[in-house]
This record gives sequence, structure tokens and C-alpha cells, in this order.
Amino acid sequence: MTRVLVVDDEPQILRALRINLSVRGYEVVTASTGAGALRAAAERPPEVVVLDLGLPDMDGVEVLGGLRGWTKVPVIVLSARTDSSDKVEALDAGADDYVTKPFGMDELLARLRAAVRRGASTVEEDQPVVTTDAFTVDLSAKKVTRHGAEVHLTPTEWGVLEMLVRHRGKLVGQKELLQEVWGPAYATETHYLRVYLAQLRRKLEDDPSHPRHLLTEAGMGYRFAQ
Repeated sequence: MTRVLVVDDEPQILRALRINLSVRGYEVVTASTGAGALRAAAERPPEVVVLDLGLPDMDGVEVLGGLRGWTKVPVIVLSARTDSSDKVEALDAGADDYVTKPFGMDELLARLRAAVRRGASTVEEDQPVVTTDAFTVDLSAKKVTRHGAEVHLTPTEWGVLEMLVRHRGKLVGQKELLQEVWGPAYATETHYLRVYLAQLRRKLEDDPSHPRHLLTEAGMGYRFAQ
């Protein structure tokens, strides 16, 4: 049974989607807030998400960012915002499709089926919590703990760590990491990486001078080893 997470703060839309999806054999999980959506996705990972942008506690684009920190699950935005800039922002943030309200149920269901088909080809296993022998990274909650205690990271330190953990086991190039965390204008500022990796190692590695998890590939980039 395909699990769908529906996120909307309008009770009538949640009810309509729950009924229509349930009778078609979907398992439906609902949330009316952004925080509730991120929690539900981490506890019971869905195979597709239907997401409203206008949530009471945070913007839907922030929810997208939280999801994309650890999962490639297909996300269909369902929003009353019709401006092209809103659509571009949502798609750039990681949405797979955008449907405007009011919507036709048949069209939404067709887009949902297409999203599920695309998502089924993703072989990477989504794991919101990544554990090493020294520290644990919760990509959904954006939190790091070491020996049971939470570790404070700056936003930039978190950005570097998140990028490496999301690509765990794979080489992340210097330019790619700089552009993702600092922006395109910083693509050649490799000294930034040396400084921030050193800070992360001091905070997370048992032996910062001989790191086991935050590894340097000389002249190429960095790798997170679990």
C-alpha cells in the first residue's frame, strides 16, 4: 500500500483528500503544520507528499528544505499561490510538481500516480538519522548529538555537515560543496572548507587530528564515512 503524507491546514481539504485517496487504496497520513509534517515524515516515511505552502507555523518551502535534507521522496505542492515566482521557488527548493487551488481531483490523482512511479525508481534508502561510533546526525530535526549530548553547530557548519552526510560514502567536490553552502560566488574559496572541516572535526571526531568520519580527499574534496 502506497503511503501518502498530506500536509494542509484546511480541514476540508485534508478530509477530501483522505477520503479520495483511501478509497483508491492509499495509506493516508495527514499533518496540518510544518513541524507535524517533518515529524510524520521521519517517523513513517511516505512514498509521496502532497504539501500546501501556506502553513500556520512555517512556509511550505521550509518544509521542503527539511525534507530534502534527507529524502528524495516525490513532493507535489498544492497551493493557492498562482504567481510564477512562487512556483519557481518551490520547484527550485525541491518540489517535483505544482498544482494550484482550486484543483480537480482527477488531475491531482493522475499527478500523484506519476509522482509515485518516478519515486519508485529511486534506489537510495532514505535515512533521517545517521549514526557513527562518535556522533549522530538527525537530518530531519537538523540536530547533532555526541555521546548523548547535543552539539551546537553554526548554520554554516551544519550546511557543510548536511551536504556530506546526504552524500555519505561519496566524494563531494570542493566546488560543489562551496557552491551549495556559500553560493556560486565562492566556488574557488577552498580555504573556507579547510577552516570549517577543522571546526567540525574538533566538535565531532574523537581524534580530530586523525578523523574517521569527516575525510579529506586531497585536491578533490571531502567524504563522509559512516
